[in-house]
Amino acid sequence: MASSSSIRHRDQAGYVLHSYPYQETSLIVEVFTREFGRVAMVAKGAKRPHSPLRSVLMPFHALTLDWSGRAELKTLRGAEWHGAFRLLAGRALICGFYVNELLLKLLHRDDPHDALFDAYAVTLQALHDAARARDHAVVLRCFEKRLLSELGYGLILDRDAETRQPLLAEGRYQYVLDRGPVVLDRGPGAGGSGLELLGQTLIDMQDDNYASPMTQQQSKSLMRVLIGHYLGGQTLHSRQLLIDLQDL
Repeated sequence: MASSSSIRHRDQAGYVLHSYPYQETSLIVEVFTREFGRVAMVAKGAKRPHSPLRSVLMPFHALTLDWSGRAELKTLRGAEWHGAFRLLAGRALICGFYVNELLLKLLHRDDPHDALFDAYAVTLQALHDAARARDHAVVLRCFEKRLLSELGYGLILDRDAETRQPLLAEGRYQYVLDRGPVVLDRGPGAGGSGLELLGQTLIDMQDDNYASPMTQQQSKSLMRVLIGHYLGGQTLHSRQLLIDLQDL
């Protein structure tokens, strides 16, 4: 019978989402990979001053990873930077931690999402390029919407969930959890979330158009309610920092 270390995966694209100390000299590293989704690994000796892994296992940088093992906790054999080193700073850095925390709390281990992996890479680049706080917020809205869609919680943003009629830009709607928007006067009886939205906001979100200040404000409130619902009471530690900076 093959040993647990005989299964080896080489040259795998991935990003570090989070790491924490393990024993005296090692780290547990949660990574997001293209082919295998979220994977937990032990990086043996990574805390030692001269470990080649010490300066490589940083979040937000594309990596090429090599690991082995059958168990849930794999063994990291090697890691190298892939592509240019790009540093997130300020609000972009906090937004990056928020995105990573969403992936950690909403993705199951060993469940690949290659399209989401690509969207994550695009999001990191967009955060790096964003020049204003509003730009950061727009990047987050786009990623949140894509994440929920990839997890099977895609938003209905183009039609009334009950009548199936196209939304009216001037209409007033309530977004009912796990169903979608309904005309406001039908919302309370449908068990809605209590969040009132303009039809134009939902139409704008469908098109990833956040130019309107009203769309920015209402989309932020909607995504906060929806993500809180799917987190099932889990706390996002990065969220308060972003709220304090008016980014989320």
